[in-house]
Amino acid sequence: TNFGLIDDVIEGKDNVVSATFADHEASYLAGIAAAYTTKTNVVGFIGGAEGPVIDRFDAGFKKGVEDTAKELGKKIDVKVQYAGAFDAPDKGKSIAASMYNGNADVIFHASGGTGTGVFAEAIAINSQKTEAELAESQVWVIGVDRDQEADGNFKTKDDKDANCTLTSTIKGVGAAVKDISNRAMNGDFPGGEHLMYALEDGGVDLTAGAVSEDAQKAIDTAKQDIIDGKIEVPETPGK
Repeated sequence: TNFGLIDDVIEGKDNVVSATFADHEASYLAGIAAAYTTKTNVVGFIGGAEGPVIDRFDAGFKKGVEDTAKELGKKIDVKVQYAGAFDAPDKGKSIAASMYNGNADVIFHASGGTGTGVFAEAIAINSQKTEAELAESQVWVIGVDRDQEADGNFKTKDDKDANCTLTSTIKGVGAAVKDISNRAMNGDFPGGEHLMYALEDGGVDLTAGAVSEDAQKAIDTAKQDIIDGKIEVPETPGK
């Protein structure tokens, strides 16, 4: 029996293929979206438990914010905190509250179920404002692994429909499973290999979401530059 392992690596087993994702590449694009959107010049990153997978999100996001801030000629502070778990929405909510109270207006979470609390806090803050007030001081969440637009739906103080999901990084688990399955079906199972799926093969991506036109142009340019090797995105955050 052959096995495919998602989001981790097993070495030395000929009947196991390990599939990971270039989450740092999609996170770099998320950093661009955050840098273009922030009005306070403070953004946040909330991780689940520390490790190689979440390191990629952390490193890519910070690098995307940093590079874009330079291009825009401004300084943007990136606050980073880990919840220590992927199933702690209460912890996610309290960390988000601290960041938003500390002037952050965009938070990117890579924290699984913990991120439910991040959305809950953003909605709690935004729902106290009218539609007109939101236009001046909305707080945002960047989702992870799937399009989390629906998680950001809320009603404003004046009962208008609104949404606080700026965009989401996408992890193409389906694309990886399909590729590995097809290889196995064709008698070419990549046992013992570590495959990383990236922007260039649909392994990761970023949704259009609510980003501005200028931000989308910058994202599209950076995406192609990453694919072409003109931009190298780190996989580990600098200490």
